[in-house]
Amino acid sequence: MNHGHELLHQPIPGLIRKLAIPTSVGYFFNTMFNVVDTFYGGRVSTEALAALSLSFPIFFLIIAIGAGISTGATALIGHELGAGNAEEARHLAGQTISFGIVHGFLVAAVGFSAAPLLFQLLGAKGPVLQFALQYMDTIFTGSIFFLINYVLNSILNATGDSRSFRNFLVVGFFLNMIFDPWFLYGGLGVPALGLSGIAWATVLVQGMGNIYLAMRVRQSGMLEGFRWRELVPRRHPYSQLARQGFPSSLNMMTVASGIFLITWFVGRFGSEAVAAYGIGARIEQIALLPVMGMNVATLALVAQNSGARQLERVVQTIKTALRVGVAFMGAGTVVVYLAARPLMGLFSNDPKVVEIGVGYLRIEAFVFVAYVILYTCVAVLQGLKRPGFALMVGLMRQIVFPLPVFYLLAVFLGFGLAGIWWGILLVTWGAACVTVLYVLRLAAGMSPAEPRLDRAAD
Repeated sequence: MNHGHELLHQPIPGLIRKLAIPTSVGYFFNTMFNVVDTFYGGRVSTEALAALSLSFPIFFLIIAIGAGISTGATALIGHELGAGNAEEARHLAGQTISFGIVHGFLVAAVGFSAAPLLFQLLGAKGPVLQFALQYMDTIFTGSIFFLINYVLNSILNATGDSRSFRNFLVVGFFLNMIFDPWFLYGGLGVPALGLSGIAWATVLVQGMGNIYLAMRVRQSGMLEGFRWRELVPRRHPYSQLARQGFPSSLNMMTVASGIFLITWFVGRFGSEAVAAYGIGARIEQIALLPVMGMNVATLALVAQNSGARQLERVVQTIKTALRVGVAFMGAGTVVVYLAARPLMGLFSNDPKVVEIGVGYLRIEAFVFVAYVILYTCVAVLQGLKRPGFALMVGLMRQIVFPLPVFYLLAVFLGFGLAGIWWGILLVTWGAACVTVLYVLRLAAGMSPAEPRLDRAAD
């Protein structure tokens, strides 16, 4: 079995590179996967592109649940591996898969019933509403495949394997480039499916990923001696996964709620504004790719080293991740600010959409450093099995403060869309400052003589 013991002994900077680079490469191709979807959605119509933008906050609910379960499982399994409890880690791996399957069915059931109301709350009507429902109904059909990929990746991450998921994301991107136009326009026995064809392409790729990642988990030894009865839900591991995963999922859901809230405010300014925000968000995702890699590296390193009581390595991980992340995002700020117009022009030839998107990106670029500080600190807290503070900050950043701030700047003071963009900047930087101060104070108090961190967990 691959216990990932190198995470406990090799130099931290080298381990961060080893884990973060494959993850960032994988997420680059995952983001480009979404960019391809956006590109072909734009070929259908502006209404279809707006529908994709409106679908993102609802689609993000699946991502939130999957990512929450994944981070909670990585923390739990990583702690057990770091403490030398290989059998307990293996048992948790099987229950994590079961947990993901159960929630895949729950997400589909809730999604089918709630999607029409959510889209109507976002202001979708007519062709935009029809397109949005076509797309999301298909995605909900395959939601179980998304969640299984998340939980399989969490098991691999806990052992220090970030390459397998990268491989899936890279291959998935190229498969999607083939499937999207094929299913959209039809051919070779497949009827023209329109916008829902783009969703079916995504579901098919996710299903294929289940097969590959399951093979990689089995090869890692984490399912050694696996029996199907091990998928039967058990109270204790489910309770552990719920305590660690649900706060993380709720934290991610606050992100979905924040996107929903932003989209609702932006929707007041027309479908062009919604389309521009959707494109700008995709570009932002690409710029933030180094952060995604740093998150996975930080979570895995903190989880295993805190489980092994090597707290000095935990502190070193925190400092190294913050330093490297800020450097990367400083460079990203410059690039996105200067290249905002040509980047928007890649996805739309509508002058109004491009102009709105440029305004968004030239303000949002100055939030990138805040994002890396915030996300790195959240990964640290999750790795220490302290998800509660991150959830509180998420609620404040995504729901409590944006409502009055957006209204004040966009409506009361009359800044319009620019008020929303500046509101995102102010709220995100405030959350980043509070979170990094909390984490640095936590790091300053760490010493080998401290009580076990998991006993003091939120």
